[in-house]
Amino acid sequence: MRKAKNILFIMFDQLRWDYLSCYGHPHLHTPNIDRLAARGMRFNRAFIQSPLCGPSRMSTYTGRYVNSHGAAWNNAPLKVGERTMGDYLRDAGMDCWLVGKTHMAADAEGMRRLGLAPDSVIGARVAECGFDVFERDDGMRPQGP
Repeated sequence: MRKAKNILFIMFDQLRWDYLSCYGHPHLHTPNIDRLAARGMRFNRAFIQSPLCGPSRMSTYTGRYVNSHGAAWNNAPLKVGERTMGDYLRDAGMDCWLVGKTHMAADAEGMRRLGLAPDSVIGARVAECGFDVFERDDGMRPQGP
């Protein structure tokens, strides 16, 4: 059986494409992103599904429009059972981890209804929309001096 390839999917919050030196910005230098861009896939035609970052992220994770998945605001939960790229990639034998800001919120009511404990392996993945979590930082606890 072939080993699954690695995917590093980076999603920024409020970063314009023309603020990267790999796209020709004359003053901002992004050497690490430039190296990734040189070795990976660059998309030159990208569109968002929502002007709000949370619903747009959920559309990217599910492959569905906001009016279909229902998470129409930041921190609005995806319904229990909504499959994401984490679920599909895990089915293909890959580990799927989240790091950083995601705006994902658990469907606590749906989990209670189904008897899923949020601290169980399945409950934790459902609460994190199909992903395992390495580190979460949704800007609620800024690191300061």
